[in-house]
Amino acid sequence: MNRITKPLVAALLATSGLTSAALAQQTHPETGEALAEDQTFTYRVLDEHSSVDPQVVEDVTGSELVRDLFEGLMNQDEEGNLVPGVATGYETNDDNTVYTFTLREDAKWSNGEPVTAADFVFAWQRAVNPELSSPYAWFMELMSIENAAAIIAGERPIEDLGVKAVDDRTLEVTLSEPLPYFPQMTTHSTTFPAPQKVVEEFGDEWTRPENIVSNGAYILTEHLPQERSVRERNEMYWDNENTIIDRTIALVINDENVALTRYLAGELDRTEIPAGQYPRLKEEHPEEAVSFPRLCNYYYTFNLSESGPEAFKDPNVRKALSLAVDRKIITENIMAGGQPEAYTFTPAATAGFEVPQVDIASMTQPERDEKARELLAEAGYGPDNPLEFSMMYNTSDDHKKVAVALSQMWKQKLGVQAELGNMEWKVFLEERGNQNFDLARGAWCGDYNEASTFLDLLTTMSGYNDGKYSNERVDELMAQAKTADDTGPLYTEVEEILADETPVIPIYHYAGVYMLDSDVGNWPVNNVEQNWYSKNLYKIAE
Repeated sequence: MNRITKPLVAALLATSGLTSAALAQQTHPETGEALAEDQTFTYRVLDEHSSVDPQVVEDVTGSELVRDLFEGLMNQDEEGNLVPGVATGYETNDDNTVYTFTLREDAKWSNGEPVTAADFVFAWQRAVNPELSSPYAWFMELMSIENAAAIIAGERPIEDLGVKAVDDRTLEVTLSEPLPYFPQMTTHSTTFPAPQKVVEEFGDEWTRPENIVSNGAYILTEHLPQERSVRERNEMYWDNENTIIDRTIALVINDENVALTRYLAGELDRTEIPAGQYPRLKEEHPEEAVSFPRLCNYYYTFNLSESGPEAFKDPNVRKALSLAVDRKIITENIMAGGQPEAYTFTPAATAGFEVPQVDIASMTQPERDEKARELLAEAGYGPDNPLEFSMMYNTSDDHKKVAVALSQMWKQKLGVQAELGNMEWKVFLEERGNQNFDLARGAWCGDYNEASTFLDLLTTMSGYNDGKYSNERVDELMAQAKTADDTGPLYTEVEEILADETPVIPIYHYAGVYMLDSDVGNWPVNNVEQNWYSKNLYKIAE
């Protein structure tokens, strides 16, 4: 047996110092800081979340809520390391194809009923069930869970999924092949448990505040679509006595500048800094303006499906558009928040990933521009036959600034006519997912800290390959990477293929650029995935 339990138990014991007695003294038990009387954390989100159903949610905003409302097998600490969640630890067999998780005895649902292994079996079967059509069903296949692919394809019943409740406190997961980062993937919301009785009783309305039953540190007490969501302490949570934040409020504010104004007025504890304003705000509010690396990329994707423009079938056209993008202008003049330029799809912040030296990265911008003009001319486009297409992005002042900059660069350098269009978030997701676009904004934040969380997006069968790019060699390399001892050469070749064929235009890699109230304690700036949990935060007395 390979035993992986000691670090997890140690991590659990490390958190046990947060005693209710210390909280009663209104000081933080570890730092000694005086705690604010009002332990409410209020933050801004750009768009209404897609869902708070763990098996349905597909966006960052929704996942933030779900991590508070539900708890999976494992959590992350402030550094991004695995720590116990509902599971206190796990063991594997000799060839790492069977994982056995031990669940804690004191895990409960918010209605007081125990959380059992059967709740995970129900949730995981639900995630792959074609009837649900979970937007993240493909993630369960990526986890290499036995029979997941066949079930998603409708070829086998959901009961054949390689997950079994040995007893109430023992969950056994069988993989089709070893996957080195499988435990890290259990911090993703798709793998969180779901209360079968509640789901079956209320159907699509089971996540409404009046119906929802959850097992996380918080319960959903209010939801006003396009306005606000409120989650409050779950008294049944196994570690409730060591939780300090009482209430977390997410406010939907579509305009970044309005959000900043409300932050400066004291209405918010955290908001994103509008593009270009970080240098000024860092000077004016040095303790509150923060920037740190994030495990996310920002790109534009070409529609390469049958419904896409004929021009984009030519890789020279795609490469010309990518070459003509002056990324430094976007990162330094428009965003100005510490975002690195992107010439590869995978960010440098990814654990164990060495950024390959693709040709486009080593060229000067004048060299890129000249090459872009040559390639576009070879493809038959020029003053007498200008390239024309539409590009879409979800409504945001920052996204608009980037889109405008791109269209102007292409017009000035290449004579390209790009028509801009913006859409509300859910409509945008639907249109992009249905290939109703020419060129569309994309962004991806890693579901786990390994390069495949990005590169798998561009495999043929990926559920989020909205541009429908397909390359047999990329598929082959990514399949090999799942079991390879050394993934470096495989990922390097994939990135080289992507740079050559240009199915997407990487623009920049994210930084977390926030105004964060200095009264907020323990924000996980060192966790590049930014998987934060309200239960780990606290408000400091002013």
